Amino acid sequence: MTKNLSIPFQGPISNVFDVVHAFWIAGGSCDGCSIATVGATSPSVENLLNGTIPGAAKVILHHPVLAVNAGEEFMKPFRLAAKGELGAPFVVLCEGSIMDEGMAAETGGYWSGLGADEDDNGDPQPIPSSSWVTRMSEHAAAVVAVGTCATWGGIPAAANNPTNSASVMDLLGEDYRSTLGLPVVNIPGCAPQGDNITETIVSVLMFLNGLTPLPEFDELGRPSWLFDETVHRGCTRAGFYEEGNFAEEHGDKECLVEVGCWGPVVQCNINKRGAINHVGGCMNVGAPCIGCTMPGFPDSFAPFYKTPPGTMVSSNISRVTGTVIRNLREMSMNNLNRTAKWDKDGHVPSGWGHVREPNMIKKVVKYAYQKMQFSDSPKPGSKK
Repeated sequence: MTKNLSIPFQGPISNVFDVVHAFWIAGGSCDGCSIATVGATSPSVENLLNGTIPGAAKVILHHPVLAVNAGEEFMKPFRLAAKGELGAPFVVLCEGSIMDEGMAAETGGYWSGLGADEDDNGDPQPIPSSSWVTRMSEHAAAVVAVGTCATWGGIPAAANNPTNSASVMDLLGEDYRSTLGLPVVNIPGCAPQGDNITETIVSVLMFLNGLTPLPEFDELGRPSWLFDETVHRGCTRAGFYEEGNFAEEHGDKECLVEVGCWGPVVQCNINKRGAINHVGGCMNVGAPCIGCTMPGFPDSFAPFYKTPPGTMVSSNISRVTGTVIRNLREMSMNNLNRTAKWDKDGHVPSGWGHVREPNMIKKVVKYAYQKMQFSDSPKPGSKK
C-alpha cells in the first residue's frame, strides 16, 4: 500500500541546520492556499518563522505577497537558489497548477510569472513560474506542492481548460528526487487545512536535520498520517449513515450522502482536524464533500450536490440493516435512561414529561441483554 520512495540523502548532513529558506512560488491559483497557511495554528507560521519548534530549523520565507522587500532585492535569493549558490538548504513550496507556458508564448504572452529578465532588445520579460520550479527543484532539499491545483492540477486543469494545466508532479516527472532524495511531496485540498501544510513542513524540516526518520507518504506523495482515512470515517454524521438515516435537503442533520456527499470515498481529515484552529470543516457545518482533495477533482465529482451513483447500493443496504440496528439501539438507550430505583418503583418521577414504562417484550430483551453483559463479571449489587 504505502511505499517509501525516498533514496539516501545526496549531500552530507554534517550538522544541524539553524536556518532553512522556503521559496513560495504561485502558478495558476487563487491564493487560497496562502491564506490557509497563515491561518494555521498547530504549528503556526509564526512558530516556523521564529524558530520556536524544538529540532526544526528557523524558516526564512520568501513569499511574493507576504514579503516586505520588493523588486530585485526580493528576487535575488530566487536567482541564487536556482543556480545552487544560496549557501543554505531550501525547500520550494508550489501553490497553483502548472500552466503550459509554451501555449502562451505562441502569442507572446505568459500565464503566471515571478520577476523579469531582459530580452535581446533590453526589454523586461516576465519569468514563468514553471521555470522557477524546474530550475530551483534541482537544488532543493524538498519540493512541496500545496493545494489541489499544485498536487493534481485542480480546477485550472478541468476538462476543456484553455491552459493545458497540470500538476507539479507532472512537470517534474516520476524520476524527480530532491537533494534529500524525496519525490514531490503533495498536500492536497482546495484549500488544504493550514495545519496540514505546516505540520508536513515541520516533518520535512526535522528529517532534514536528521532528528527523525522520513515520515510515511502514500503512493501519491501524500502524508499518510493525514490522508490515510476517508472523510466518512471521521464524520460526525457517520452514525446516521450506519442507521440508514439520510438528509433529504441541505440543512438536515442526518448523513449528507444523498444530497451529494462523496465522503465515503474521499481521503481527507477535514472532519477530524477542522478548517481553522480545529473549528469548522465541510460536513461539520452542513456542507457535502465534493472531493476537493482527490486527483479526480473537479471533473470526476461533477455535477456537485447530486447523489453519487454508488449510493443506490450502499444507502439502500444501510436503510435495511440500519432499521434493525437503530431500533435495537433505541431500546438499549431507553433502558440506560433509567436508574435502578426507577426500575424497582416502576415509575420515572420526571415533571418534564411522561416516560412510558417498558412492556413485557422489552423487559425480556433487557433481561437477556444483561445476562450477556454480566456473563463473566458480577452485576453491581449482586451477592456473587
